[in-house]
Amino acid sequence: MAVAGIGAQTDVTAGARTRLAENFDTFLTLLTTQLKNQDPLSPMDSNQFTQQMVQMTGVEQQLLTNDLLKQLVGNTNSGISTAVSLIGREVKAVSDKGVLQNGKASWTYDLDRDATEVKVEIVDANGKSVHSKTLSGADLKAGDHKFTWDGKDLSGQQLPDGGDYRILVSAKDSAADTVPTTIYVEGMVAGVEQTDGQTLITVNGAKVPWNYVTSVKLPEEAAEAETTPNPNNNPAG
Repeated sequence: MAVAGIGAQTDVTAGARTRLAENFDTFLTLLTTQLKNQDPLSPMDSNQFTQQMVQMTGVEQQLLTNDLLKQLVGNTNSGISTAVSLIGREVKAVSDKGVLQNGKASWTYDLDRDATEVKVEIVDANGKSVHSKTLSGADLKAGDHKFTWDGKDLSGQQLPDGGDYRILVSAKDSAADTVPTTIYVEGMVAGVEQTDGQTLITVNGAKVPWNYVTSVKLPEEAAEAETTPNPNNNPAG
């Protein structure tokens, strides 16, 4: 049996709702007219109208149920069910976004190969530069490096917690060629939400698309608890 696509189902549902609304309005108009013009000595039997109203209400409820099922399917397709399972887990996700918490924000940048020059810049939600730094030494080697910003702007003033920021990393090698760089955020997932049809997870206060996650692991405490023997379960003694 052929099954209509989501777009076709949406059109059918919308058309059914429109027809239901039109029929319901017509039904109420006829009922009101008949009530106004009925013979007082021989009032009309309202059982039939009541039965029709119950049937129409049932159809309306079915359409609402279909809408709910459609929303649930949409949520599943958008990954919200998978994203919810990430709450409380430590993740690593591709993102340059950060939020100041307790006076600091952290990112991880990955250099595709060794660099001779790496510059880091922090910009606010308006794109204004608030911090910059030129890195050296081991921070120029290929691989992952953690960068933590102390929340101070270019004048040395401490910025308040809660601000949204982005990190920009530019790297060049000895031939002055650009070294490809990937930026990540790492931390525990604190929440999940849907915005404009996109499923976002909250990591260190920043909103990140759930499908940008590259790795997931248990928090250290939970991992240790799973690997540490419970003395109460020791049959010896």
